[in-house]
Amino acid sequence: MAQDIKIAIVDDELDMRQSISQWLSLSGFQTQAFASAKEALAVIKPGFEGIVVTDIKMPEMDGMAFLKRLMHLDSALPVVLITGHGDVPMAVEAMRVGAFDFLEKPFDPEKMAEIVGRACNARRKTLDNRELRNELASGTGAMGRLMGDSPSMTQLRDDILDVGQAEGHVLIEGETGTGKTLVAHALHAVGPRANRPVMHHFCASGEPEVQTTRLLGDGTGGGELPLLIEARGGTLILEDIEALSADAQSRLLVALNEDKDGEAPRIIAVSNLQDPTSRLEQVIRPDLFHRIAGLRINVPPLRKRGDDILTLFSAFTQSFAEEYGCEAPKVAAQEAAQMLQAPWPGNVRQLQNIAERAVLQSRKGSGSITSLLISDNEAVPTSLTQEGKPLKEYVEAFERMLIDNTMRRHRGSIASVMEELCLPRRTLNEKMAKYGLQRADYL
Repeated sequence: MAQDIKIAIVDDELDMRQSISQWLSLSGFQTQAFASAKEALAVIKPGFEGIVVTDIKMPEMDGMAFLKRLMHLDSALPVVLITGHGDVPMAVEAMRVGAFDFLEKPFDPEKMAEIVGRACNARRKTLDNRELRNELASGTGAMGRLMGDSPSMTQLRDDILDVGQAEGHVLIEGETGTGKTLVAHALHAVGPRANRPVMHHFCASGEPEVQTTRLLGDGTGGGELPLLIEARGGTLILEDIEALSADAQSRLLVALNEDKDGEAPRIIAVSNLQDPTSRLEQVIRPDLFHRIAGLRINVPPLRKRGDDILTLFSAFTQSFAEEYGCEAPKVAAQEAAQMLQAPWPGNVRQLQNIAERAVLQSRKGSGSITSLLISDNEAVPTSLTQEGKPLKEYVEAFERMLIDNTMRRHRGSIASVMEELCLPRRTLNEKMAKYGLQRADYL
């Protein structure tokens, strides 16, 4: 039971309010009583850290109208309705609108406590999810390295949060260099096992026999503690799962199937299988595949992330510039367009490498980002084979990057940014609002 969740009790009858409040208080809940829906609405706002228990039959605003107002404020707010016998059809309709549950008078206090407990737990989970989503969106905490505002990255962060809080094993797929290992650690960080051990095993590293022993033990009970035991109750990340030997696959499957106490680690398998003609279920045992692939996440390639390319490049160059003690290179409009159009087969890892090289050559006062793209024989921007974008999108992406870089360079000094970019304050404010840039992030 979520003990920190409040119960707002709304009923126009004083005796009923006091009776419900007293019983729930004795059951360990925090309660607050209101004589009318209007009185309660003055307190209940979006994100209200509680649930609502309300009568249906009330003067001025009845329970149904109250419910609709609450659903408009916060569609995930649990609302428990108290109804008389003749109001059951209305209560059923209220469930369709979004009510959590309803109690018919005269109700069993134990039943009421059970429903309220479930509602409190649901509310706590919702609030925790929102807090984590805000952390993901704001770039704070462990998830801050998953940068980007493209739809594919927004979806990826949502998937990480949802899948991370489940208990099933997970398979992560995607092209090389997209950040699959980072996603694996993010899944552990946002899940219920975050405070338990997380172990990382590279299945393709070293001789198969050595890898099997390190992962599952030597069968004698001696030697180094196997990772499957070290990670009990926590998470075991298996990198290059397709390289796991047949013997290791068989022993791993047996170990997972024989888990009796639920303490076997959660497996997060990372597949780096890049051959488009092969599928993982054809490479490893089908029964093991279906055991570890109950939940799946596909990490998007960089070329599908649009303006994130410039956001990431700016962040990387700023970081490398601080490391090497120099200024981050400025990006010309043509260079920004070329980066947006390059195919990036090496994905984020390739972009990071080019960012470091751009800083190093800028420190020497030579070269250009275009030359780096051309010399990187995998990017080949000269052909610009990627699908084009409307000019307006290129301009906006470049403008956002330019303002972002200038704000970083001047550490949030609006006056300095206005002077360098020759922008009046109102125009700068409007553009920062348009692109979701906030001065506080640069101070």
